[in-house]
Amino acid sequence: MRAQIWAVQKFDSSTAECLLFTGKAGLLASVAHDLKLLVTRFEVEVFAGSVHASFDPASVRVVCARRDGRDAPGLLSASDRAEIEKNIVRSVLESARYPSISFHSTALAAHPGGGYRIDGVLELHGRQQPIAMLARQQGDVAIVEGHLHQPDFGIIPYTAMLGALKVKPDVAFRLVIPWSQDFDVVPP
Repeated sequence: MRAQIWAVQKFDSSTAECLLFTGKAGLLASVAHDLKLLVTRFEVEVFAGSVHASFDPASVRVVCARRDGRDAPGLLSASDRAEIEKNIVRSVLESARYPSISFHSTALAAHPGGGYRIDGVLELHGRQQPIAMLARQQGDVAIVEGHLHQPDFGIIPYTAMLGALKVKPDVAFRLVIPWSQDFDVVPP
């Protein structure tokens, strides 16, 4: 039987990783890149069936381009990455106007396919919307994955070249945190 630990478990960018994945669309999608992004400042707290998290939208950085679902590190120059980061922070997330992103769980339950389903409310870009994600244990880490639809939060996905190049409205996210074998997040 697993022990149930009800102490607060805290994670941040020094102990965990928060990634975002964007896709390209439009007539010129073939010359554009899907992106892997990293949130470099965040905090996550897990306690007795509850999850609270905050993310700094100004801390989003480009890790690399992706091609066919795989990292393609050499495709973007340093100036390309800097320009993309500037557009994300200033124009898409508008971090000066909306300096924080937060999540508060409303329900945690064992998922029939394994792991946990986490339901909650995400506040992003000044709007609150319900969101669901799945958490699964893989070795000594928990991988929490889901997606969000930018227009649900009043975000207009980035476009260029008169709309011939677009970022898809859905953004996938992945949070990887250390996970103890004897830690159970759902209270009895």
